[in-house]
Amino acid sequence: MTRTWVPPAIPTVASLLLAALWGLSVFDGWGMDAFCSNADSYVACADRIATATLLSAAIALVAATSTAAAWITRRAALLGVGVGAWVLAVGVLFVGGVVA
Repeated sequence: MTRTWVPPAIPTVASLLLAALWGLSVFDGWGMDAFCSNADSYVACADRIATATLLSAAIALVAATSTAAAWITRRAALLGVGVGAWVLAVGVLFVGGVVA
């Protein structure tokens, strides 16, 4: 079995980009514009997206914590956990927006 070493900068950059996408979708209103612009009831759509945002925020907290812990403790395995959690947080936000 051959192990390939990945420089820690690659998953760190991926985490930062996914965090930026998630943050802009939640805090800048990209999610609302994308999923509620054509809705009959904008307020009802916003309430449904808020539920998905809350669940996604819990996952994003895990992602940010594991990414920071990876750099503090110098454990590269946590960087993979952080990237995976960011992908899950963005995915939950997207699926929640589609459902809303």
